[in-house]
Amino acid sequence: MALASSKVSTCSSLSPIVGDVPKKFISSMSFVLSNSPSSSSLTLSKVGGRGNLMRVFASDLSTPLTGVLFEPFEEVKKDVLAVPITPNVSLARQNYTDESEAAINEQINVEYNVSYVYHSLFAYFDRDNIALKGLAKFFKESSEEEREHAEKFMKYQNIRGGRVILHPITSPPSEFANVEKGDALHAMELALSLEKLVNEKLLNLHSVAGRNNDPQLADFIESEFLNEQVEAIKKISEYVTQLRIVGKGHGVWHFNQKLLHGAE
Repeated sequence: MALASSKVSTCSSLSPIVGDVPKKFISSMSFVLSNSPSSSSLTLSKVGGRGNLMRVFASDLSTPLTGVLFEPFEEVKKDVLAVPITPNVSLARQNYTDESEAAINEQINVEYNVSYVYHSLFAYFDRDNIALKGLAKFFKESSEEEREHAEKFMKYQNIRGGRVILHPITSPPSEFANVEKGDALHAMELALSLEKLVNEKLLNLHSVAGRNNDPQLADFIESEFLNEQVEAIKKISEYVTQLRIVGKGHGVWHFNQKLLHGAE
């Protein structure tokens, strides 16, 4: 509320009486309430025979003091809020660009491809002539986690009114033996590179959300994926370090037992 003494009204121009106000609450004889050029003017005058009261007059109380009137039935007439009547068109879609939709489908493909590689690693370490059950367990769980991520993105695509398009998945290798490093270290370094790749793709997707002014997509990526991804990178980095320390010999078996029994 702003006081504007230059626009004080006089008693002769005011109607009707708003009410009586105790004099002790009045700091001046007259004032104007103004929060817009069309605000009502108020003035105060003494009431005859009642020296302890002031009378308040208003010239116009028809204009809302806030200057804002929400009219929902007028607002919904905007074209952008119209409900589609064309068949096979999403009713839920709003502020969701084609670029964002395509980027989500690409991320689904990334998650499925990484899941497929991890599943191949699971099969490799589960062989009878490899028999590292702890590593097999780790990569099977990693594969399932990446598939769950893909399904999260698919569900989100449907929530926003996009259409899920599944792209082809590249066939991963089935052999992971490495004479120099050993298969355990070689596989874990591959996993670390894949997790960093996924993180890079997630950050690119977040950039798409920002470029298209889509805070809801940005929030989804931040709350569901980004922190979890850096934690995965940290964990696998530690595994790589531990495998480098133990080398290719008996220490790999102990590392495998740690993964098998869930020890940190």
